[in-house]
Amino acid sequence: MSENAVARFNSYSGADFVLPSIFKEQVKSINSNTIIYNQYSAIIETAGNQNGILKIYMPNQWFYIASYFTEYYNELLKYKKVALEITTKERLKILNGNQLTDEEKQAISTLQCSDESKSNLIRFITDYSWWGGAKTIDRGDFYVSPILSLARLVNASQSFVADLCAFLSDKQNLVQAIIDGESGAENNIKEVTQTHSYTLQQIFYGAPGTGKSHTINELTENGDVIRTTFHPDTDYSTFVGAYKPTTIEETVMTVIGTKAVAVENEDGSKRKETKIVYEFVAQAFLQAYIAAWRKYAGAGENEPKKQFLVIEEINRGNCAQIFGDLFQLLDRNESGFSEYPIKADADMQKQLKKELYGLSVVNANKINALYNNRNVVSEVFNGDILLLPDNLYIWATMNTSDQSLFPIDSAFKRRWDWKYIPISNANKGWTIKVNGNKYDWWNFLEKINTQIGSTTNSEDKKLGYFFCKAANNEISAETFVGKVMFYLWNDVFKDYDFDSNIFKDDNGETMTFDKFYTAESKDAKVKEDKVEAFLKKLGVDATGQQGDDENNNVPNNISIRVNGKEIKYINAVPYTAVEEYVKMHPEMSAQQVIDVWEPFKKCSMRSWVVCNKEEHDSMEPKYANYSYEIKCSDGNSIWVNKDGWMHYPENQKLRDTINEFMSAVNNSNLGITITEIPA
Repeated sequence: MSENAVARFNSYSGADFVLPSIFKEQVKSINSNTIIYNQYSAIIETAGNQNGILKIYMPNQWFYIASYFTEYYNELLKYKKVALEITTKERLKILNGNQLTDEEKQAISTLQCSDESKSNLIRFITDYSWWGGAKTIDRGDFYVSPILSLARLVNASQSFVADLCAFLSDKQNLVQAIIDGESGAENNIKEVTQTHSYTLQQIFYGAPGTGKSHTINELTENGDVIRTTFHPDTDYSTFVGAYKPTTIEETVMTVIGTKAVAVENEDGSKRKETKIVYEFVAQAFLQAYIAAWRKYAGAGENEPKKQFLVIEEINRGNCAQIFGDLFQLLDRNESGFSEYPIKADADMQKQLKKELYGLSVVNANKINALYNNRNVVSEVFNGDILLLPDNLYIWATMNTSDQSLFPIDSAFKRRWDWKYIPISNANKGWTIKVNGNKYDWWNFLEKINTQIGSTTNSEDKKLGYFFCKAANNEISAETFVGKVMFYLWNDVFKDYDFDSNIFKDDNGETMTFDKFYTAESKDAKVKEDKVEAFLKKLGVDATGQQGDDENNNVPNNISIRVNGKEIKYINAVPYTAVEEYVKMHPEMSAQQVIDVWEPFKKCSMRSWVVCNKEEHDSMEPKYANYSYEIKCSDGNSIWVNKDGWMHYPENQKLRDTINEFMSAVNNSNLGITITEIPA
């Protein structure tokens, strides 16, 4: 069912683009939720729970991705409809991995469709791995997992893509408009890609720990950056500038007759005294503004250097109060200058004139031409007006989890482009070290984010990869409890009736935050057994140890074969299965093989089974080097994971990932049979 959708989707590069006007005009809400459009993103405002309106911040890529899977969504619904005709909702809850009754088989045999369609229906009902299902078919959201799997998206952070797909499923005119764009999708995407990295005003937003500040640091590397952080006490004066007291040393004067005379010390030197005076002190905005215009004056005929003003945590301050009349400057014309200059007040005018007077710009006439030949450059350097130049970039970060005291209004939002930083696996190989055991950090994030999403119905509270820092790739129990557990209890679950058993100990008692510590007052230590119990309840994978193949021998008392081929090492089972499949399908490209084996990643503790060269090269060397390379008929290589596979582990609480893999492959009708018999 999915091949056409995947083939079309693979043609999309992933670049940002502008939604066509016809879409914005016809779609004012989605599922009764208001939608606000920015240039490269959109905001869904949905009535939430006791916390009021919830916001979903979406990059335009989500619309584009969803448009490719609407036909697949409709096909899934057709299969579900027929499935409900031949059995009940209660039966659909338990049929995955089980057999149909004779009555159900008889009902399918009477359907007016081809034998192939009947066979596919049976697989749809009894083998979720065939279509990537995770939730039972009876549920209203059963389609989410397969769509996200085909689009290779992280369920924890981008599940609304599937909802968009459902919304667009009966609106093919809008789907085509998205794909075609205003004047063809290819041109539309290309145009935005050339400029998006250096959008003049943009807010990088996402869940905590996704790397928003790090992304800005990478983009502004070797550039001139002035950075500030907003907080509830930030105001116009602390952002722009104000008079502040300072001390100066002056000569003491006296009057003799009608003349002012310096007072002298006994040694004849002039007597000095310290006085408190008030001077105008420029803050972050004015510093960046002055620096940008100075760069213009010093550029001559060349393009001026970029000046960046970075605002961290922009939604923690009252933006309307902080920006004040500067808000008007955020409207930029096509050339990147402020569309509407504003008059500087008397104090600011003095400061600007002090800093800029006497400077000149070689191409001043070109700038003035943008304002009907008004001599705005001279007014800027004289301090009369404020006008943002096109080399001044104002970028900001926003944690969507912060409960801002001062909501950002729609008018302010529209003057920014929004760059979504999703939750993703940074492939650092980080682990949580507890009780001498190690647990996979990314696997923990996937599991806990699923819990957070289902409990809060929001993306905002989920955790990104860099939520806390690892030392030598390990997160200690102390760090884990002090940062992660504290956040989960204090900022996520405390406002909800959370009754999941992951916070229950072996006695069924709730593990409240204080129970993760001993009771020795200031010498309290983390109870690592409680932390480990929590991770196990959540289902987090304990990491296997990497090593030579010789340390993973198949036990002498069993024999494992893949399509009759004897297997010597436990971790050879997956790569031998994939290798046999490649031999059976010389017509398939490397990427097609990867797509076939992608669903089997659920069997792996490392959350991957097969990858391409780009993915392989981006991995930590210790993981990339412990993989098996297979050449495909199109000349490209794929790599199969060799790490973390276990069979009959001594610790009965660990997963038997090889058994999971063998079962999944044998039930997949790939033409691969894995057998295990006593030796």
